[in-house]
Amino acid sequence: MNWQTKDELLALLTSLVQYESITGSKGEAALAEYLYFILKDKPHFQKHPDDVILHPMDDGRSFLTALVKKKNVKKTVLLLSHFDVVDIEDYGEFKHMACKPAELLSSFLEKKELLPERVRRDAESGDWLFGRGTMDMKAGLCVQLSMLERAMNGHFEGNLLLITVPDEEVNSRGMIEAVPALKEMEKKHDITLTACLNAEPMFEKFPGDQQQYFYTGSIGKVLAGFFCKGIETHVGEPFSGLNANLMVSEINRLLELNADYCEKVDGEVTPPPVNLMQKDLKEAYSVQTPHTAVTLFNVLSMKRSASEMHQMLLKTAEQAAEEIMSNVRKKTQDFQQFEPFQPIERNITVLTFDELVSRAKKRAGISETERALNYAFANRGELGDRDFSTKIVSELASLCKEDAPLIVLFYSPPLYPAVSSKDDQLIRNTADQLMQYAADRYGIALREVQYFPGLSDLSYLQLEKQEVDAYTSNMPLFNRGYSLPSGKNQALYVPVLNVGPAGKDPHKWTERLYMPYSFEVLPDLLSFTISALLKQSESAGQLLREK
Repeated sequence: MNWQTKDELLALLTSLVQYESITGSKGEAALAEYLYFILKDKPHFQKHPDDVILHPMDDGRSFLTALVKKKNVKKTVLLLSHFDVVDIEDYGEFKHMACKPAELLSSFLEKKELLPERVRRDAESGDWLFGRGTMDMKAGLCVQLSMLERAMNGHFEGNLLLITVPDEEVNSRGMIEAVPALKEMEKKHDITLTACLNAEPMFEKFPGDQQQYFYTGSIGKVLAGFFCKGIETHVGEPFSGLNANLMVSEINRLLELNADYCEKVDGEVTPPPVNLMQKDLKEAYSVQTPHTAVTLFNVLSMKRSASEMHQMLLKTAEQAAEEIMSNVRKKTQDFQQFEPFQPIERNITVLTFDELVSRAKKRAGISETERALNYAFANRGELGDRDFSTKIVSELASLCKEDAPLIVLFYSPPLYPAVSSKDDQLIRNTADQLMQYAADRYGIALREVQYFPGLSDLSYLQLEKQEVDAYTSNMPLFNRGYSLPSGKNQALYVPVLNVGPAGKDPHKWTERLYMPYSFEVLPDLLSFTISALLKQSESAGQLLREK
């Protein structure tokens, strides 16, 4: 075995980190191939070459599956990971060493004065491995490869199916395309995915948090967009128009950090909405006021349904419309002390994207609306999903000039439905056993958290029983560049669990992995968890047969 000891795992992780697998980069594509070849070299896969597959994706990237199957056994634990990482610009002068852990640590120690105090202590301890992807999430992938190697040697009473995907850090296209492939593999190999075990790292709840966590679900996210179409005017006649920047600013004021959107479930609370993008859409400077602008918000959820969240966001848009006009009326009155005039009475129209499409067809006709959409899609160019979603809304809004000013609520990729398996009997029993084992064997008070807070690809493993139509029907790119597995032939429902390594500062230049836990404790905990899942699923199957 090559991936079992601390030193072997460190060597494996270092080899993976050295691939600069930033989402969308050549390094991301190269790492998928590297993983394929190191697995192909294993004697097990030399005997079963068709069980390790590099699956090509629509955009030229690949995801990888590796199945270790026992004869005439159906119960299978799915091991999930991603191999892409976020960019390394935040490393500054250390950027060229961001993916070289040994060199990076040496440089940190040479320039300790640049490190925050808690980072300096960790660097000097020798227990921490620094570098992009060490924590999120190549360490988890390494330990899963270690488990796969154990399965090759007959360690588990069941099957293991490893899947590792690209693009988790941006749009999760890897996982979205992988789900139908997993569905097909169930049929092809006559296996049953009894549970999915992810290995995302545990997140600190606050700086210095020493608690170890595992997760029985993953938080949900929607990227809510508000497109504002005002009325253009010359700066010399400001009361003749309505500035779109004023409109988006009011939405930001109402929605940013709004605790009404926070959801509390079993003591866990979602962070409030946060703005991720806000800009007007003028392409060049002029003294014409901006008449179109957009703002995008990250909105998190747990139990709240898509329809409920959609209605909340729509009400915020309607409130913003009222507040904007109230503000304009007040400022108009203030100015009238200098020069009385008859103000223009206006009301802001609030529409969903679905309603905007219908309105455009009514105003411009069905054929013109479809022509405008087809032209936009045919000339997308290099626009990303967020900007292109905005462009689609803008094109349709331009067909509805008589409805301005208006606010359009829409949704942009990516969409992460919330998932929870806390009450699933298989996960419940396994979680309880894991906590007891960690306490008895290592004296660790492993704490269960229902929702992994960092967003993960677990969101796409229960789409068979999830309702997201309120989002997708108002998503300009849905089924035209972005889609989700749906229906019995594509979607899955798999209970989920996340047991991962310990580290600090994900997505920061001080990202680091705590090696004593991640390489010495975690492999045993992961092995125990897999065995428990397989044993519990066997018991559940026996009980079902008896009934």
